[in-house]
Amino acid sequence: MKKIISTSKAPAAIGPYSQAIELNGTLFISGQLPVNPETGTMPESIEEQTRQSLMNIGAILNEAGLTFSDVVKTTVLLADINDFAKMNAVYAEFFTELKPARACFQVAALPKSAKIEIEAVAGK
Repeated sequence: MKKIISTSKAPAAIGPYSQAIELNGTLFISGQLPVNPETGTMPESIEEQTRQSLMNIGAILNEAGLTFSDVVKTTVLLADINDFAKMNAVYAEFFTELKPARACFQVAALPKSAKIEIEAVAGK
């Protein structure tokens, strides 16, 4: 059965999509921009933006009763691939034991001129 997962502790969707969908024990988390859900602002540096995107993912995981150790796949979209090492250093703080599979791409542009967007898939 398909279930919408939503929390006020992550930014609201800025389009016709859900923060996450759970289907048969698998959670599909939409791309999370580095928007602070309380202020609606984005930090400046790639490190802070990476941290905020992952904190948003963490809030959605928590709402679904999951943790970062349940994440099996992420996709990282970067506005500048030269930020890869800095992003990776922060990313490693969140995925310490069971590291998920991952793809990382440089894209032409991201919504709200963000430097990063991260989506994730997790399973129970």
